[in-house]
Amino acid sequence: MNDYKIKNIAGHLAKSFLSNPLTPVLAVAILLLGYISLEVMPREEDPQIEVSGGSIIVAIPGATPSEINNVVVKPLERKIREIKGVEHIYGTAMNNFGMVNVQYLIGENRESSNLKLYDKVMQNMDQLPTGTMPPLIKPFDIDIDVPILTVAFYKNNDEKNIPQETSKLYKLIRDLQQDINALENVSKTTLKGVKRPQFNVLVDLHKLSGYHLSLGQIAQAIKAISSNAPQIDTESATGKLVVFGVKNAIDDIADLRELIVAQYMGSPIYLKNVANVEYYYDIQNYRSSFITYQEGMKEGEHAEETQHEEEGRAPLFRNAGHQITMTVSKLKGTNAVHIAEAAIEELHASKQELLDHGIGFIVTRNYGERANEAVNELVHHLLITILIIALILVPFLGWRESLVVTIAVPMILAATLFIALMTDQTINRITLFAFLLSLGLIVDDAIIVIENIHRRLHLKESEGLEFDEIIIQATDEIGPSTNIATIAIMLTMIPMAFVGGMMGQFMKPIPLNVPVALAVSLFVAYVFAPYLARKFIKFEKHESPKKQTPDEVPKLCKPKEEGSQ
Repeated sequence: MNDYKIKNIAGHLAKSFLSNPLTPVLAVAILLLGYISLEVMPREEDPQIEVSGGSIIVAIPGATPSEINNVVVKPLERKIREIKGVEHIYGTAMNNFGMVNVQYLIGENRESSNLKLYDKVMQNMDQLPTGTMPPLIKPFDIDIDVPILTVAFYKNNDEKNIPQETSKLYKLIRDLQQDINALENVSKTTLKGVKRPQFNVLVDLHKLSGYHLSLGQIAQAIKAISSNAPQIDTESATGKLVVFGVKNAIDDIADLRELIVAQYMGSPIYLKNVANVEYYYDIQNYRSSFITYQEGMKEGEHAEETQHEEEGRAPLFRNAGHQITMTVSKLKGTNAVHIAEAAIEELHASKQELLDHGIGFIVTRNYGERANEAVNELVHHLLITILIIALILVPFLGWRESLVVTIAVPMILAATLFIALMTDQTINRITLFAFLLSLGLIVDDAIIVIENIHRRLHLKESEGLEFDEIIIQATDEIGPSTNIATIAIMLTMIPMAFVGGMMGQFMKPIPLNVPVALAVSLFVAYVFAPYLARKFIKFEKHESPKKQTPDEVPKLCKPKEEGSQ
């Protein structure tokens, strides 16, 4: 060993860690960190994509679409074009208001884009015409607008469509929504298809014309006592005239009936004289949804999880009637699995109370469960692939050498997972696909090191050397070529990081993780592969033959002495 001079970093690493007592400690620590990273990393089905955009809504009461287009939409489009990173602008002009939708380039920072959009609108408020209402800026947020969990609530006694029951149903589900929204990392919850309780005023047109009144006068009288009365709508889903509802603005229906709306021939005209006032739900909400589920399904289960399917019988279907859907969204970079599980636990905690009020629920979409299944399935395939690699190497290198490579692969993946966790990545299908893609590449370095050690053990030049000397020389010998080959493969993956658009964002985990895994594979091959080879590979030291002295030469041909027989 004294005559051999180490020429490469591979040899220096092998020498430093070969007999170091901290090497096994480091190996165990890397495996533990990888396991913890696998459990702790936020799990998603697909990687998150940076999509930025928003809508600007500007209202001018009484303005025509042509006027809105000229004084609101076009000036806004010109000003928004001044913002760097804007890709598309779509302007729409309608009666009384205009809307401008803005889309940024894929990959633009969402928070920064929203701030620039808000600043640009606020800077040009003085250019809006007189009578314009304050603009409403609604940024598009893909992180919270896409739900990870949807739950359908339905009434078991839907045929009893009583206003009081509908009001209790809404209040009960709204309280449950509030509890779920308070869970950690839940960003947003919404209710779809809900019928909110309110006071409805159904106007009799014949009485109205008899008193020489208009719908506008009725609306103004109610708006005078309620700041949140909705707009008048002269059509309803049942074809009756309507109507506007007063949402939770008046405590008693009698107060609304006694409202004076006008005077006729010196006498006051009350609202009850021209309209029927009732406590009901928002009948101007035309959108309704219905749910059908398989008979025998338990509340909170998916449609495919039924008792009939388990017994092999054909599923029976039951119409559950009107449906209210609750959606749950999460914060960016958080674990969809844990958030979905926490929300479902909250639902089951309120299950008995819901059943007491005749309300059932079905989880119609569980993004967290799908993400967990996708990750677990790919991890399972990853383990199978490692086993296959080990079996393939046995006939070529031997089972001891194959065992060294098989142990090195999980260490490489564990270190890569830990680095991904430290860089705020999530574990999803594309991340694990990157690991599967790199699996055939990361084993190369460890195989090269082990194969060269195996080769050097059988060379005549290694006779008389200690096992540690052979390992260090073998590792140092293949260092330059292994470094160049690995770096060349890493460079082929890096250009993928510069792909733009939606596809570039979606495939981003590949250029982020494959080069890292290859770099880690070099470290593991130079540090742990020699150490494992020293532990697992059998070595018998062969002494080099010494030169024989003349006295040690066999006297087979020695001439006979005189007189001998």
